[in-house]
Amino acid sequence: MSDASGVRTSQRYLNRELSWLDFNHRVLALAHDRRLPLLERVKFVAIHASNLDEFFQVRVPTVLDSVAAGVRTAGADGLTARAQLKQIRAAAADQLGSASSLFEHELRPALAAEGISFVRPEELDAAHRAWIAECFSEQVFPVLTPLAVDPAHPFPYISDLSLNLAVFVQRSQNGPSFARVKVPPILPRFLRLPDEHRFVPLESVIAGHLGDLFPGVHLLSHSMFRVTRDADLDIDDTETDDLLKHLELELRRRRFGGAVRIEAAPDLADEALDLLTRELKLTHDDVYTSAGLLGLADLAELYSIDRDDLKTPPHNPRTPLPLRASTEDSALLAGGTGRRAGTADDAETGIDVFGVLRREDVLVHLPYESFTTSLDAFIRQAADDPEALAIKMTMYRTSERTRLVDSLIRAAERGKQVVVVVELKARFDEHANIEWARILERAGVHVAYGVVGLKTHCKLAMVVRREPRGIAHYCFIGTGNFNADTARIYEDFGLFTADRDFAADVAGLFNSLTGYSRKTDYRKLAVAPHSLGQSLVEHIEAEAAEPDGHIFMKMNAIVDTEVIDALYVASQRGCRVDLVVRGICCLVPGVEAMSENITVRSIVGRFLEHSRVYRFGTSDRGFTILLGSADAMPRNLRYRVEALAPVESPALVGELRRLTDMYLADEIARWELGSDGTWTRHPGNDLHELMLALHAERRDR
Repeated sequence: MSDASGVRTSQRYLNRELSWLDFNHRVLALAHDRRLPLLERVKFVAIHASNLDEFFQVRVPTVLDSVAAGVRTAGADGLTARAQLKQIRAAAADQLGSASSLFEHELRPALAAEGISFVRPEELDAAHRAWIAECFSEQVFPVLTPLAVDPAHPFPYISDLSLNLAVFVQRSQNGPSFARVKVPPILPRFLRLPDEHRFVPLESVIAGHLGDLFPGVHLLSHSMFRVTRDADLDIDDTETDDLLKHLELELRRRRFGGAVRIEAAPDLADEALDLLTRELKLTHDDVYTSAGLLGLADLAELYSIDRDDLKTPPHNPRTPLPLRASTEDSALLAGGTGRRAGTADDAETGIDVFGVLRREDVLVHLPYESFTTSLDAFIRQAADDPEALAIKMTMYRTSERTRLVDSLIRAAERGKQVVVVVELKARFDEHANIEWARILERAGVHVAYGVVGLKTHCKLAMVVRREPRGIAHYCFIGTGNFNADTARIYEDFGLFTADRDFAADVAGLFNSLTGYSRKTDYRKLAVAPHSLGQSLVEHIEAEAAEPDGHIFMKMNAIVDTEVIDALYVASQRGCRVDLVVRGICCLVPGVEAMSENITVRSIVGRFLEHSRVYRFGTSDRGFTILLGSADAMPRNLRYRVEALAPVESPALVGELRRLTDMYLADEIARWELGSDGTWTRHPGNDLHELMLALHAERRDR
């Protein structure tokens, strides 16, 4: 099965935007996979739609701006902005059509066969129609505002990702008049009938009661449309004295970003389409027609249905082996319930995390191992430990309600020095991070916003303790966010260590983030924007010089041309290069005399592959393994504060080698990128199920 974009190349680099669309095609392929439980397939339709929404909000505006500015220079991929836009539109339209057709013609009937159906009000019996009418009158009607368009009523503002009804009424002899009714996003998209798994789309409820909104006029027609706007922020924190207030102002402005896309039902009248494109300053090329439901991202609501038989069975994260209580201790702490040691039920076993770290480094592998019994326990114990003097950590994205934040607040209230570097500019989490910053500040936490001009993307935590041997530092570096919710579905690694040189680096980096330190030399960490990119290239070059060189890199995206060029040179010198890239890949593998020794594969499945691991070496020579938050992208290497750390424990190096080797097995299901720029699907064993089985086996040791 090949990708949907039809990308072919004779160039040195693939186009970033089209490569991202290829990734989203791989997500949609999961929704097409009939081996998956039904509600999982519906969930992947919703994820695909949400991804595509964000792509239009963030990436497409830049291409549109280049076209509008008349930029005709081709990029490194050989495409002009206009050529990019043409291919983006074709691929996006194809994916929208495929997703809509899949849901309407396969998933929707399959749901109905399971007693989960979508109905229109007119299809209901009298009792249910009465219930809908009451629901409309009491819950929906009060939050609706029909907006007319005429000389006395200017064209209304249409918000980002809003679902709307275009209504034509006859109120005079002068022809039809247009009005817009917004489907309120504060209400559930699908109204569930009492005691049933039957749902009525909210827009159908509103459409069935338009007479209540427009009494005394003749209703001619109505149809659905949806608008997407530019939602990217352009924050220059070098020009403001108060970043938080400036960001709040920019967030208010984001609501009014230019429109970039209209999604329309096929029956939307030409007059309405002409009016919308004219007023939103778009063309008919920016209109995407869909015969089914618009806004398929809202299908995520269905996953809350209590039908476990239609979902993948939940997994139970394991406690990392070194942090695990003995079977006897667990039984005692469980009150003799007979629970097995090592499961997430052991969240409160009372293991002395710092005692463990004094003896050995610890690796945690999410979501197979538990966030609660690793990082959460690390911070929780520090908050409650009278010998803990300070806690420092970065915060990029975190969950809405988290014990981690509660622990930080409790530590501050107990007089410990607590420092949190909150990245206010984390895209689409800005509001949440502003609120967390204020909550933490009110509790007495020292909150900083990082380095001017850079995003703080590194995932670091440090605890400082007073011990008989003196002051001790315990550190954590991760590949993913400190988020208890995503930790159950994102694949990530985290490393705990009490190594003194490592701790000195982390302490120095925190000083750079909170003060005026200009530290650029680190003992063990590779830190962006100072040295990380150069360090990565140097590791590639050193491994390429070995006669049996082997490079393994696992990341979310590879875009940076310096890194790509270094890998091309390594390939030309005979070095084997294996890349595992979840999303964007601008490197072209398998090209004779350029990249014939490079393979690229992608794993897309139950869990979101999120870790960044860079491995150099062989079993005979030994391995150098780095992990951290940075992808091989210009923004990570030059415009963010990032960190990569070496894994030095021989036991953990061996563990990571075994785990990363699993990604290269011929037997696993994966996608592979060809030299012509197309992705091909290879069937096989589910890697995530294999990983779950591996960690379950360790639980029983």
